[in-house]
Amino acid sequence: MIIALEIGLLYAIMALGVYLTYRVLDFPDLTVDGSFTTGAATCAILLVSGAPVWTAMIAGMVAGMMAGAITGLLHVWGNINPLLAGILTQIALYSINLRIMGNRANVPLLREGTLFTWFRDNGYMKTWFSVAAFAAVVALVGIIVYWFLGTSFGVSLRATGDNELMARSQGINTGVTKVVGLMISNGMVALCGTLVAQYQGFSDISMGIGLIVAGLASVIVGQAIFGMTAVWQAVLAAALGSVIYRGVIQIALNNGFNPNDMKLISAVLVVLALVLPQWGPLKKMRRQRRRRQAAEAGVA
Repeated sequence: MIIALEIGLLYAIMALGVYLTYRVLDFPDLTVDGSFTTGAATCAILLVSGAPVWTAMIAGMVAGMMAGAITGLLHVWGNINPLLAGILTQIALYSINLRIMGNRANVPLLREGTLFTWFRDNGYMKTWFSVAAFAAVVALVGIIVYWFLGTSFGVSLRATGDNELMARSQGINTGVTKVVGLMISNGMVALCGTLVAQYQGFSDISMGIGLIVAGLASVIVGQAIFGMTAVWQAVLAAALGSVIYRGVIQIALNNGFNPNDMKLISAVLVVLALVLPQWGPLKKMRRQRRRRQAAEAGVA
């Protein structure tokens, strides 16, 4: 379970990026599958070339932001449907990622110094110490996301996702908010890719395939369990949803499920997370909780 916690916390950064587009911006962005690999590939090839770890990670994040910008510009300037814009960028990134990795499908990092080298050398990997360190990083990223959504631009981003026509009537340039929002989201996804590549010791061209399902599953599972009535609650739910999702996957593997069935399990998990909140008793519980919160707010 410690391994599941480590992986879940690493992927929580990706889940927060998906939350920004899927929930805040209301933009179904499929670029994620490609930008995740872009971040991993850029980081890996720079590490192999002798670049410092932080330089490689920042470059990977910037590459992911550029991928998000392309999707945003295809939608805003090209008037292309959001789903199709993401798909087009994702398809193009497959070839681009291969070029980044020197036309190789895999770049090993086993002999390179990474962000986790110190942890491994001192025997801290796969321990509660590493879990606490990862949790601290995710908490910091979550706080930054929460702070950003409270800024004037963050409010504009939320307004664009809630009601684009109303946002335009208030003088908000929704095209800019969409492009920048996609850049930030895919930058976070690519940053997660750099971390995962260093954690597992290689970058692979197929490591991002189906990742959007995992991201949506994390956000939806977190929403179903913890709710999303406030911004801080939504950010926390997305991060914890990633941990729960990876925990469920690990439990399935430990109980003899075939690893080839993991995509099926992910799809079933998403379906359950979407359907269960509509179940009568759960809806009643949520209504009671909202009434209690409203009453407490009125007393305060």
